[in-house]
Amino acid sequence: MSCFFNITATVEHRKPPVELLAKIAEECFMPLGYGGGVRNVEDIRLILSLGFEKVSINSYAVENPSFIRAAADLFGSQSIVVSIDVKKNPLGKYRVFTHSGRKNTGLDPVRFAMEMDTVGAGELFLNSIDRDGTMQGYDIELIRRVSDAVSIPVVACGGAGSVNDLGDAVKRGGASAVAAGSLFVFQGRHRAVLINYPTPKELQETFGEEGVI
Repeated sequence: MSCFFNITATVEHRKPPVELLAKIAEECFMPLGYGGGVRNVEDIRLILSLGFEKVSINSYAVENPSFIRAAADLFGSQSIVVSIDVKKNPLGKYRVFTHSGRKNTGLDPVRFAMEMDTVGAGELFLNSIDRDGTMQGYDIELIRRVSDAVSIPVVACGGAGSVNDLGDAVKRGGASAVAAGSLFVFQGRHRAVLINYPTPKELQETFGEEGVI
């Protein structure tokens, strides 16, 4: 699945870019997910009607948890993803951040993840702000804490630098799936923009017969 996150939409008070999403859906013959600026059921309805399979809610899930229940009841939990951005505070405690990582909500990510599970989210997209873009490996401790606390799939994000990192997030962290960005597009000494996905053989060696990506 390809996930598109409009990470500044909430901060800039922008709606989902419908025309762009429609063009993406016309060209991409794979499952698609979108997140950014979603604040009502009509946003979700429109995005799904374009051909996207999943809609991710981040900041508004914190502001209005009951919205997740309403959305899940209308469109099915399988379509509703709650994206959780996590960063350590100066005391080393994990906290949920919103608004493109600018606002510390003070929420504990494990408790918040459990709440989102209870109100109907179909899966969680768990991103470590501290690891994002570093290519130094996922925050396994964070992934394990959240995965152990919920009954729904957790997609781990933030820090992948190798295929082995992908496997660690699943095998050691308990994630149901993994997401990566820099691993696929930044390669070489000059970090030139290149598309470089793991081969099917690499994925099979890492995950077994049922590769997760």
